[in-house]
Amino acid sequence: MKNPELKIHVYVVDDDAVLLSAIVQAFELEDFDVTPISEAKRLLAEIDEHFAAVIVTDVRMPKMDGITFFKAIKEIDPEIPVIFLTGHADAPMVLSTLHDGAFDFFSKPVDTEHLLATTRRAIDTRRLVLENRELKARAKKALAGSELIGESPTMDHLRSTVHQIAKSEVDVLLEGETSTGKDLVAHMLHQLSERASNNFVAVNCSALPERMAESELFGAIQNLKSHDRNGGVGKIEQSHKGTLFLDEIDSLPLNIQGQLVPVLESRKMLGMSVTGGKKLSLRVIASTSKDLLMGVEQGEFRADLYYLLSTVRLRLPSLRNRRDDIPLLFAHFVSLATQKFSKKTPRMNLITQQRLIEYEWPGNVRELKNYADSIVLGIEEQNVLNTVEQLSLPDRVEKFEANTICSALEQTNGDVRSTIKQLGIPRKTFYDKVTRHKININKYRKQVD
Repeated sequence: MKNPELKIHVYVVDDDAVLLSAIVQAFELEDFDVTPISEAKRLLAEIDEHFAAVIVTDVRMPKMDGITFFKAIKEIDPEIPVIFLTGHADAPMVLSTLHDGAFDFFSKPVDTEHLLATTRRAIDTRRLVLENRELKARAKKALAGSELIGESPTMDHLRSTVHQIAKSEVDVLLEGETSTGKDLVAHMLHQLSERASNNFVAVNCSALPERMAESELFGAIQNLKSHDRNGGVGKIEQSHKGTLFLDEIDSLPLNIQGQLVPVLESRKMLGMSVTGGKKLSLRVIASTSKDLLMGVEQGEFRADLYYLLSTVRLRLPSLRNRRDDIPLLFAHFVSLATQKFSKKTPRMNLITQQRLIEYEWPGNVRELKNYADSIVLGIEEQNVLNTVEQLSLPDRVEKFEANTICSALEQTNGDVRSTIKQLGIPRKTFYDKVTRHKININKYRKQVD
């Protein structure tokens, strides 16, 4: 969602003092934060990649004309919105700047109402660009300090706890919904421990066939010829001097749970294993997405195993319980996706931002990562853009206007008052445009039902 604290300024550049004063007054009457500039060169010296403003500029000016000014701005930051004011004779020249990234242009005499609405959109665009850059920088900074990305108090506490217990030899039970980062925390606990130079052995209990679970965990059985590539050594023994990670341990069959208990209690290989009696030095980390105590009550999980594993219980939060971290995580995943798919970083629009904050994300981090991938790939969005580029300029403008209105209606769930306020146009103008573009407002209201 928009950050109201990020103030976006408007600079109006024109050497015609009368026209400059009139346009600035129109902006001031609508409470824009606006500054008049009579020479483009003066403003150019203040522009950098952190420039929190949009620019409305004339084309024909002495010393530095609007087109030269525009090209100089794009050299500094190609994502600064520039809106041109032009006479009819300059229109063909200005049209070419739209392909080079100009935000829009207006022929004189200027339709003030339309200029104000367009400038509002330009302000929203610039705000989103700067917010996205900030998120990307924060994500990079967060990743440099820890693999657990997030600035919420919940994540601060989790990071602190992980560092605190990593150095100990205590076994840990990681609890939390699917895809909340339990495997990541397990790896961190190992890497931050004294066992980091030894094996980290992960066992996905949910993917372990029951008939193979015993040999997979405990190794080959005496008097049986084994063709196992580890020479009959099971996962437990492979983790000697290191860490054994039992992922989704609630999926382990009860009979295997029973065999696991004495091994974990004694830290010895017992029973029929070919290495029976061997002493073990290992740390056990287990994870679950279910309530193991409820499993104990229902006879689906052994009580003795639960109490062996739960010396320290660490619960990982779902995304909906740390919503402030979602934009930061999303920016990180977008950065990864742009490298993976060799794509440019996409602009994040208002609809995407609202989805990040308002959606429940039942699939947690994995679902968010998949969403970031789809945004970076932008296959459907690109198809729409390609179609628009083939249209004439008037048709492109019409389509853009219709899409903007539809987007606002979607965001407000068809609430006309909120939509008009967001678009910054009078009620009559709104209904005229809705009629011209044949937009069905009720369609957006039905989405709420």
